[in-house]
Amino acid sequence: MSTSTSWTMRALDKVEKVGNKLPDPAIIFAFCLFIVWILSAIFSQVTFDTIDPRSGEAVVVNNLLTGDSLADFLSRMVTIFTGFAPLGVVLVAMLGVGVAEHSGFISAGLKRMLDRTPKALLTPMVVLVAIVSHTATDAGYVLVIPLAGVIFYAMGRHPLAGIAAAFAGVSGGFCANFIPSAIDPLLQSFTQSAAQLIDSDIQINPLNNWFFNSASTLLVVSIGWYLTDKVIEPRLKDVEVDGDPSEIPRFDELDQKQSRALKYASLAMLGGIVALVFILMPSDSPMRDASGQLTSFSAPIMQSIVPLIFLLFLLPGVVYGYMSGTFKTSKDMIDTMTKAMQGMSYYIVMAFFCALFIDAFGKSNLGALLAIEGAEVLKALQLPSMVTIVGIIFLTAFVNLFVGSSSAKWALLGPIFVPMLMQLNISPDLTQAAYRLGDSSSNIITPLMPYFPLVVVYCQRYVKSTGIGTLLSIMLPYSICILLLWTAFLLLYWGLGIPLGIQSSYVYPAG
Repeated sequence: MSTSTSWTMRALDKVEKVGNKLPDPAIIFAFCLFIVWILSAIFSQVTFDTIDPRSGEAVVVNNLLTGDSLADFLSRMVTIFTGFAPLGVVLVAMLGVGVAEHSGFISAGLKRMLDRTPKALLTPMVVLVAIVSHTATDAGYVLVIPLAGVIFYAMGRHPLAGIAAAFAGVSGGFCANFIPSAIDPLLQSFTQSAAQLIDSDIQINPLNNWFFNSASTLLVVSIGWYLTDKVIEPRLKDVEVDGDPSEIPRFDELDQKQSRALKYASLAMLGGIVALVFILMPSDSPMRDASGQLTSFSAPIMQSIVPLIFLLFLLPGVVYGYMSGTFKTSKDMIDTMTKAMQGMSYYIVMAFFCALFIDAFGKSNLGALLAIEGAEVLKALQLPSMVTIVGIIFLTAFVNLFVGSSSAKWALLGPIFVPMLMQLNISPDLTQAAYRLGDSSSNIITPLMPYFPLVVVYCQRYVKSTGIGTLLSIMLPYSICILLLWTAFLLLYWGLGIPLGIQSSYVYPAG
């Protein structure tokens, strides 16, 4: 083993060791809640000259440990939780996505896309399908990644190269997608809560990063295509496939019944999209705002992103389920929704503590104080805005090595990053895009990512000696290239003044 490899493995072992000692994200939020209470009591005794832009007066930190504050906290605890915007966003979207996923519609669609792909375009299609699979939560990890290995092997290519390409798309390109999914309004809701620490009237559009994410899809596919075919697969040419042939999974084509169900389910989804377009077309459409605009935040269509995700996945899921035989009765359909909600049980627990922390952070005024003072420090340093954005990206990538959950990290970092950069005329939309980029690019090299061991198991079906170090050495080039090239792409995109997505209610200057 070379010195560089040995050093890399020791560093990654250290990351894993430190990360394993961190408390669960739910416990971290509970600790943060207590810390906010204590700090609010301490700093409430201090007089600050910092001007609050919301009131034009000096910032006053509110003591949350007084009797009245604690009584108010206890009386509002239930409504704080039930009124937590990300909770409803995720649960409603997942009801529809759950039906589409558990009925078999999504897996059938992904299989068909890969089955019909010419051999020369197999790699970019694998990466693209992996990116699109984000719309179905974990489908990419449990379906696309192993399926990519099967197809590469069936076509005489190295199966580990297929697994690596799919892993790069599913996890490394997590924020690149031209199809809106539940993660978009989820992160937007955290961003809006953070931005309202400074501007209580600001409204963040759920599709505030959609244009950039769509363009990023082409970038990530290109990176994955080049690295897989020109770097990773040539490197694997001497790695023998020594797995037990009886244990190597096979590619099962869709039978006639499933193919017919997929056809009509796809038509149902297309019909839903066409119907939506016809509803939106008239100038007096009820989905437009008072001035006839579709993309303003006040337009009903923009307020309906999550319900539309629910409906546009529910409809084909139901059609596929009944036509394929997955659903026999209406109870079968409801059971898929129940199964989807069971998978969200941990998120609900984490959201409870997260909601309490964010509410306390806002009530105390510590968030505004930290944002304004932090902005003043950044102004004094006189760093170019682009340098600040790069710093956010790399800091997020580093934190991601220890805290895996995308929403949990943003709930912790958003209340700090967003208000602080708003004071520097950097929009919440750009801050969120920088966060998502840093979070995505380092997913594939952190052993703490929940699905990382599962991907190792996929590889071991073909090459028995595959370990965590093997997979890390394969995925490291993807992570580095995606991080650097995607960062450069964001800076260019922003510098040219191209909108990141459908803009929020307050427009900040471009870079």
